[in-house]
Amino acid sequence: MKILISNIFIIISLVFITLGVFGVFRYKNFYSRILIASYIDTAGFLFMMAGIIIRFGVSWFSAKILLIVVIVVLINPVVTHSIGRSAYHGGYRIDKEDNSD
Repeated sequence: MKILISNIFIIISLVFITLGVFGVFRYKNFYSRILIASYIDTAGFLFMMAGIIIRFGVSWFSAKILLIVVIVVLINPVVTHSIGRSAYHGGYRIDKEDNSD
């Protein structure tokens, strides 16, 4: 039963990642793309790691995976923000033609 549940979580993560890749190619400007890429990272990664933790049960391996999940959840928004902020301060602005999303 736990293998079925873990496979469902992994399939959900693959669906998030696949739809997110299409979303990255759909949007035209940098800031929309970076937002979608951040969502792909967070949602896809969390579901994938949850599936792996469920599959292996309570063990040291699962504890290590959980530690990695906590680190990624804390660092991913900060990294995305810093990339967007550096692009903004570097002079990249959204043109009026690009704002048609």
